Amino acid sequence: MIEERIFEASAKVGIIGMGYVGLPLAVEVAKAGFDVTGFEISRERVELLNGGKNYIGDVEDAELESLVNSGKLHGSLDFKGIASCDIVIVCVPTPLDVFKQPDLSFIVNASRDISKYMKSGTLVVLESTTFPGTTEDIMKPILEETGKTCGEDFFLAFSPERVDPGNQSFKTGNTPKVVGGCGEKSTSLAKAFYSKVLKAPVFVVDSPREAEMTKILENTFRIVNIALANEMAIVAERMGINIWQVVDAASTKPFGFMPFYPGPGVGGHCIPIDPFYLTYIARKYDYHTRLIELAGEINNSMPEYVVERLMKLLNAHKKCLNGSKIILVGLAYKSDISDLRESPALDVLRILEENGAVVDIVDPYIAQFEWQGTKRNTSELTRDLLTNSDAVIITTAHMKNVNYELIVDNAPLILDTRSVLRKLSLDSKNNVNLL
Repeated sequence: MIEERIFEASAKVGIIGMGYVGLPLAVEVAKAGFDVTGFEISRERVELLNGGKNYIGDVEDAELESLVNSGKLHGSLDFKGIASCDIVIVCVPTPLDVFKQPDLSFIVNASRDISKYMKSGTLVVLESTTFPGTTEDIMKPILEETGKTCGEDFFLAFSPERVDPGNQSFKTGNTPKVVGGCGEKSTSLAKAFYSKVLKAPVFVVDSPREAEMTKILENTFRIVNIALANEMAIVAERMGINIWQVVDAASTKPFGFMPFYPGPGVGGHCIPIDPFYLTYIARKYDYHTRLIELAGEINNSMPEYVVERLMKLLNAHKKCLNGSKIILVGLAYKSDISDLRESPALDVLRILEENGAVVDIVDPYIAQFEWQGTKRNTSELTRDLLTNSDAVIITTAHMKNVNYELIVDNAPLILDTRSVLRKLSLDSKNNVNLL
């Protein structure tokens, strides 16, 4: 029985997708004693994984190497291996297409692979963020195409991933989990499995729909409040008010307030994307999510606002943006990681170059990146680079491996969109401007 194999950690676990969600989860599952196969379509990832080589920042190198060498964890390109798995977890991307519509092709393809190969009694769990109804209305019918019945021949649940890249306090292993299954048996199996793997509570909801909506609410809450902070920042700047001081002051209220901070936009694999999954499905129910869409518009406009602010600052120094030498400090979407997904700094870079600026990028975590079809290198932060520039924009709050004193002492003009210099008490000089 699968219940016994979960309890004894003898169940074989397959995880589809060995990216920012799948690999950290695979490590935790293997640490709990299960044999884990990471299924991937990327040959490069499989070769790295089977060589014990880490490619994800949130995974410990030595830990991964030890699990691979012990045989508890390995990668595979052959999805036929699903046939030997007792539990299959889906951790694939759920991006938006060019029309900002949900792209569920990765979930659909994974479901077809599972349906083709899974044995009777398998527990299938979807972790990929998606709109309510995906697990029951899209995934379940595909899994039943071969004649198996959910709740009898296999079990199905949704448990949203809650990965926060770079977060040193909460990682996969100690972040509380939410599970909702297609029936009591599916729910109880999913809860038992995650309870065995994680050092965190597992919270049960009535169905996959509640679990799917939970993740959407979490990230919509953030995108809406970030948009509010951004709009407040725009108004405050026009009024000559320091918005960063205002947020800090408001944070002294011990109830009824939670601080959110402005910035050049939102990035990452969740926040810029997930709310639009709700917007999409809400239209199917004849509802227009005006607040969410407006929040998206405000956040998406921030890179343009950053460049407009820079143009005004340059004009005050009798310079124009066209031909100016600009240094972007930080390309990743958040501090002290190398993740570029949906990074607003990329939009700032694009707008700067469209307006004729000559841009150098400094990011200690990124040596090279894809840019408009070619490989582009980042630059080393030096005194000469700074003194020969016209302005610096701090677009990512890297708190390690960046010499901000060097920037403040040598850059003629600085626009700090993340209030990094204020945090470091380096914002008193006349060349420093906060967003």
